[in-house]
Amino acid sequence: MAAGNCKYSCGTAAETLEWINAIIDFIRPYTFLINAHVVNFFTDRLWESLNPEWINCLRNEPVQNLLLIPSGVVQDHWPASLREFVLTLRTLVFPREQADLGTVLPGLKVTSLNNVLAQGMNMKKKHEVEVLSAIVNSIANGVRAHTIVDVGAGQGYLAQVLSFHYQQSVVAIDACSHHGKVTDARAERIKKHYAAQMRKFDSGNRSCQVPKTITCHVLSVDTLKALTDMALHEDSVGQSNLSGQDYVDLDGRKLLSSSEAENEPSLVLAGLHACGDLSVMMLRAFLGCEEIKAVISIGCCYNLLSEEGFDQPGSYCGFPMSCGVKSSGISLGKSSRDLACQSAERWRSLEKEDGLHNFELHAFRAAFQLVLCKYFPEVVIRSPSIGRQGKALRRKQKRRILESSTLREVSKPPIANHNSYCAKGICPTMAIAECDPSSLPQNGSYMEGICLAMEAPEHKSDGNLILESDVSHGMPFEESFCEGVDTVEKCYLFAKFSQSALGRLGLSPLHDITFHETWKEMESFADLVGPYWSIRAALGPVLETFLQLDRLLFLQEQGNLVEAVMLPIFDPALSPRNMAIIAKRI
Repeated sequence: MAAGNCKYSCGTAAETLEWINAIIDFIRPYTFLINAHVVNFFTDRLWESLNPEWINCLRNEPVQNLLLIPSGVVQDHWPASLREFVLTLRTLVFPREQADLGTVLPGLKVTSLNNVLAQGMNMKKKHEVEVLSAIVNSIANGVRAHTIVDVGAGQGYLAQVLSFHYQQSVVAIDACSHHGKVTDARAERIKKHYAAQMRKFDSGNRSCQVPKTITCHVLSVDTLKALTDMALHEDSVGQSNLSGQDYVDLDGRKLLSSSEAENEPSLVLAGLHACGDLSVMMLRAFLGCEEIKAVISIGCCYNLLSEEGFDQPGSYCGFPMSCGVKSSGISLGKSSRDLACQSAERWRSLEKEDGLHNFELHAFRAAFQLVLCKYFPEVVIRSPSIGRQGKALRRKQKRRILESSTLREVSKPPIANHNSYCAKGICPTMAIAECDPSSLPQNGSYMEGICLAMEAPEHKSDGNLILESDVSHGMPFEESFCEGVDTVEKCYLFAKFSQSALGRLGLSPLHDITFHETWKEMESFADLVGPYWSIRAALGPVLETFLQLDRLLFLQEQGNLVEAVMLPIFDPALSPRNMAIIAKRI
C-alpha cells in the first residue's frame, strides 16, 4: 500500500519552520545511515548498523518492491517499525505531483514548441522549457520587467524560446564559453527561420528578439548582481562578451559608466537547474538588488552546495540560508547533500533488470573497495572515484542482450568441455587466478553463455568496463547472487570490473591480487546491498525537501517585502527535479 500525502504546509514562515523542525527531529537518529558511503558496505559491514529485522525481511523482497521504497510504498508483511519509518518519511516529503499551474498563475498558457525551437532537445528538456518559459513570460509581464536574465543558461534553450516565441529581451549567462558559442550559432539559425516567416506574412513592423550571451564565472552574489546591472543596459550588453577566464569585479560597478544609468529599470532572474550555489546566489541577488523584481529558481546538484562549517565559514554559503535552520545548529555534510540528489521517481521508473544491474554495480564497487584497502591503502585515503556507467551504454547493453539471445537461437555451436575452450584461448575464467577446470559445471547453455560473453565486444564509459552480453539479468533479486554456476560468472565480471577500475585510477593490477577470492569472501552478503541502498535512498527526497524549505524560509523571513511560493512545476516522471521557488517583490 502507498503512503499518504504530506501533512505539512509552507504557506507562511511559521508553517515552513514547523515542517523543517519535524524533518530535523526525524533525521537526527539516522545520521549513521545518511552519512554512510555505500562503497564501504563490506569494509565497514554497514548492514550491521540497520535493524536486523528490517534487513532480514528485505533481503528476500522482490526487487520491484525495493525500488518503491523511496516513493513511500510499504508491504503489509513488513515489520511494523519498518512500515512506520517509510510512511513517516513520506509524510515529510514535499509533494512532487505537477501543480495546477493555471490556478496558481491565472491565464497561463503552456504551448508546445515548434520543431525549429525544439531542435536538439530531448523529451525531458522540451517539457521543462515549454513549462518554464510560459511561467517566466507570465511573471515578467506581470512585473513589467524590461529584461529576463537566464542564469546558468547552458546552450540557451530557455533563453531562445523566451526571445523568439515570447518576444522577451533576454540575457543568457553561462560559465562555459563553448555554450555561449553554441547559443549564438543556434540563435542565428532560428532567427533566419523567423525572419523568413515575417517576410512571408509581410510582418515588417516586427523584429526578432535574439538573446544576448555573457560568458562569465559567477563566483559570488556580487558578481551576479553586477551581471544583472549589465543586463539592464542594452547598449553595454551588446558590446560585452567576456571570455571564459574573465571575472567580474566584485564591486560590480566597474562594468558600467554613469552615462549608462536609466530610470527605474527592472528585470527577472530565471534558472533552469542552476547548479549548486548558483541557485542560491539567485535568491540572494534578488533580495540585494532592487531592480530585480522577481526570481524563478529550480535548483539541482545539491552535492555541490557549499555548507557553513564544512566548506567555508560565513553567511553566504549555499546551506543553511534561513535564520530558522541556522538556529537549529544542524549540519548535513557532503554525504547528506549527495543523498538529496536521489530521485524517488527515477527509482520507481526503473525496470527490474535495471534495478538488479544497479544493485550489482554497487556490490562490485563495494567489493572493489576491499581490493583497494588490501593492495592500495594509500589510494583509499584520497576517496577515489572510478566513474559510473552511462545511460547510453545501458541502452547498448540491452540491445546486445537481445542480439546475443537471437544469435544463440539461430546458430548454436557444439558445446565442448572447459578444457577445449581454454585451448582456444577463451577460458571463461580468464582474469580469475587458479582456474580449476574440474570444478566447473559442464552444462552446455551455461558454458556457451560465458564464452559468448568472452567473445562479445567491450565498451568503456567513464572508466567502467561493462560486458555487453547477457549476464546476470532476468532473475529474482534473491537469486542474482546464488551459489554454483553463477558464482563463477560473478567472479569473472567482478574481475573485469576491478581491472577497469584500476585502469581508471591509473593503477596496474598486482600479480598477487586474487579478485575471485575477494568476491567469494563477501558474496554471501551481496544480496544485502539492494535492501540497504533502498532504505538509505528513501531519505533522499526528505533531505531535498529540507534544503528547498530552507531556501523558501529564507525568503519568507523577509516579512511583507517578498511574496514567495514553492511549486512542483514539471511532470516528475519526465523531470524529477521539479521544485521551483518563485518570488516577487511586493
